[in-house]
Amino acid sequence: MTCKHSDFADKVVRWQIAHGRNDLPWQNTRDPYRVWVSEIMLQQTQVATVRAYFTRFLERMPTVSSLASASLDQVLGLWSGLGYYSRARNLHLCAQQVIALHDGVFPHTSQALATLPGIGKSTAAAIASLCFGERVAILDANVKRVVTRVLGFDADLAVAAHERALWDAASGLLPGGPKAQRAMPRFTQGMMDLGATVCLPNNPRCTECPVRTDCRATASGDPQRYPVRTRTLKRSNQSLWLLWVKSECGSVWLSKRPTPGVWAGLHCPPLYDSEAALVGAVPLQLQTSLRGQAAFVHVLTHKNLCLHPWRLELPNTDASWGEGRWVGPQDWPYLGLPAPIRKLMGDPVV
Repeated sequence: MTCKHSDFADKVVRWQIAHGRNDLPWQNTRDPYRVWVSEIMLQQTQVATVRAYFTRFLERMPTVSSLASASLDQVLGLWSGLGYYSRARNLHLCAQQVIALHDGVFPHTSQALATLPGIGKSTAAAIASLCFGERVAILDANVKRVVTRVLGFDADLAVAAHERALWDAASGLLPGGPKAQRAMPRFTQGMMDLGATVCLPNNPRCTECPVRTDCRATASGDPQRYPVRTRTLKRSNQSLWLLWVKSECGSVWLSKRPTPGVWAGLHCPPLYDSEAALVGAVPLQLQTSLRGQAAFVHVLTHKNLCLHPWRLELPNTDASWGEGRWVGPQDWPYLGLPAPIRKLMGDPVV
């Protein structure tokens, strides 16, 4: 399936120059490090959230070598609050591989980039097209919506073969001719911008779209039926009780969460599967000092976590609570902490 309009790519490029997003902190650069960091952060995270994180991250780790030489705890600390922490772990590992395997230079092709940890096909294509002008299609969620609507692609994307067919179809929309390499960065950014600001999941702004005359979904009068995906995510619920132990000097008891599992690799107060288990872990003479906090729900991708915090304040740091350690008030804000734990303990994202 291909678009009949040979000037499709030109329309997208012209629109991006005039109306697209051109002031984001990771734009107007061909630096693959900056583009890569932004693309990983933008996976499943809104631009408004990523802005501040990206700036702070680049201030602390301005180069791939500085990221590679940092500790994982430092990386997770900067990532704290962004969620999907496997992205941060892969970011760290990827930087180390770029240093070790590629002499600190990012590969210039999407095929080579996709061999690195945490860089999937679409992210590899985004880096290669934005930084090196490679003529290759991206298919993040926003672009997928644009492509399926423009082409009237109504095959079920829950089927892997249909997803592959969409990649082929998207390639048919790319700039062609001798100026294709120069046009690719603008075209790629334009497709992302269209999906993010015009071709919205609900109430798309079709009258503002530069390719509305090419769009089969608009012609059908029902653009919101695209893309088609029948498989839905099954959510579950889990309750956890957490023991927030704090000393008078502000130190807190934290342990690193096991992998795999909830908040794998992050630092967290001790977690228990029941209130009885939590209370039972506290010495009898200290149980009268336990104070229950208001329970709250934290939403993850696949589940809802109902968290029941209990607070225990101690005069000193003489006691221990199994695996873990006391962390002073000058240090724990910089560790990788789950967002709800950081909020509970009264610290803003570092």
